[in-house]
Amino acid sequence: MSYAKEINILNQTVADLDGKINVSFEFFPPKNEKMENMLWESIHRLKGLQPKFVSVTYGANSGERERTHSIVKNIQNETGLVAVPHLTGIDATPDELRVIAKDYWDNGIRGIVALRGDEPPGYAKQPFYASDLVALLKDVADFDISVAAYPEVHPEAKSAQADLLNLKRKIDAGANRAITQFFFDVDSYLRFRDRCVTVGIDAEIIPGILPVSNFKQLQKMAAITNVKVPSWMGKMYEGLDDDQTTRNLVAASIAMDMVKVLSKEGVKDFHFYTLNRAELTYAICHVLGVRPR
Repeated sequence: MSYAKEINILNQTVADLDGKINVSFEFFPPKNEKMENMLWESIHRLKGLQPKFVSVTYGANSGERERTHSIVKNIQNETGLVAVPHLTGIDATPDELRVIAKDYWDNGIRGIVALRGDEPPGYAKQPFYASDLVALLKDVADFDISVAAYPEVHPEAKSAQADLLNLKRKIDAGANRAITQFFFDVDSYLRFRDRCVTVGIDAEIIPGILPVSNFKQLQKMAAITNVKVPSWMGKMYEGLDDDQTTRNLVAASIAMDMVKVLSKEGVKDFHFYTLNRAELTYAICHVLGVRPR
């Protein structure tokens, strides 16, 4: 394919979408000063794209919890963005979760991503699921709640149907939408969305988009999360172990293709896993027509 033809394809992508999609971004709490600087640089860079919200992940220990609380409040106060913390039911009692939720509400935080959380080895606490957390949060205040969805099935689920019914319990408990685990097989997302309708889930299922700049790292993550990595994708990254620039171009191409296909299927909202780096996500959004006003 000629360079001119590639440019025409990219231009057509912008023409098709023309910024008619909504985006949100996920960040994680930094562990040192250098990472914190990188986080804030990324937040300020992506702020201009006017995301619907930005979320901050949450660790199942008190240190990471406090970092998440602090960052979310600072983002909302300093940038005016809608900042949404992740909150898990692991390693906290219901009373502690109520205190955390009320503190968020009192500080103007209106959205929460409610998750069960990963159970650590030897975990013997009374089972407390994401649906329980959703119900608890709704009892504290009228939070806007997002929950997790798994197009390729949660690795701990007994079956695909059991996983789907678990999502329905979360929605029925009061969740407003679901954000999916990252995926690369677009058909798996579309089939999953159709199956959600069959069990009465009418909430929005927002696709999670992960631009892959490190394919080896992705393979490790995918093995843990039960995400299928298509063979064609492996071929695209062949021979690029020492070529970060080209890996970024491949990552952008894949992500843009996914968004374009999904948008034609009626998807309007996309959640980007930024890994606290702005450049790649910003470039992808720019080509898709999501730009500062």
